[in-house]
Amino acid sequence: MFRKDCYDALTSLNYKIFNFLTFKFMNKNKYKRVLLKLSGEAFLGSHKYGIDPKISEFVTKQIKKIVSDGVELAIVIGGGNIFRGYSASCEGMNRATADYMGMLATVMNGLALQDSLEKIGVNVRTQSAIEIPQVSERYIRRRAIRHLEKGRVVIFVAGTSNPYFSTDTTAALRALEIHAEILLKATKVDGVYDSDPKTDKNAKKFDTLTYHDVVIKKLNVMDMPAITLSMENNLPILVFNIFEKDNIIKAIQRKKIGTMIK
Repeated sequence: MFRKDCYDALTSLNYKIFNFLTFKFMNKNKYKRVLLKLSGEAFLGSHKYGIDPKISEFVTKQIKKIVSDGVELAIVIGGGNIFRGYSASCEGMNRATADYMGMLATVMNGLALQDSLEKIGVNVRTQSAIEIPQVSERYIRRRAIRHLEKGRVVIFVAGTSNPYFSTDTTAALRALEIHAEILLKATKVDGVYDSDPKTDKNAKKFDTLTYHDVVIKKLNVMDMPAITLSMENNLPILVFNIFEKDNIIKAIQRKKIGTMIK
């Protein structure tokens, strides 16, 4: 007969083997750590300004499912539903001032998203590139990674804290800093086209692209610093429609949606 301590040791070993095999084979078709880029405009929904609660609920439910499946998720959110720095600068405002105002808009969106996630039981931390200790943590790379390792969603706001850089560039930068496997860019269209599908009925959708294709064809995917940064560091980008059911979950599960740039 086995001694009880031997039996316990074998049981523990079998449990560890089972967990290893479960992770290896059941999770091989999903990403472990990702950065999700959400545009501020996407949260408008049927509203002309601010955040549509229906869209917020639609997104947060998917995020909860993703995190409960063990995926480490970081988010960069834009501020276009509140204020667009570039547009304001085109109308005569000082560009740096306009961009700082845009950064503050992303802070408001980040806090709203944090509140929505906390209401459904998701652990969240918001980190700002501009120090606002009363409402968010200061962005610290190692702390952000530690939050992710503990299963917390991390929302990055206030861009890079520098004017003249978009939230697309912020998304690429933060994805590289936290060692994300992929940058998921959730938009209002279902991928990248050779022309605007809203005005051109013959617009062709690309399933896959290279960074070189994006640059040469001048495709409107992300701004050039974001594409260049991703290209130089081999960070894949998936562009997909945020409004299609469970598309964020499908992207995490590596299902074929949108346009993959790599």
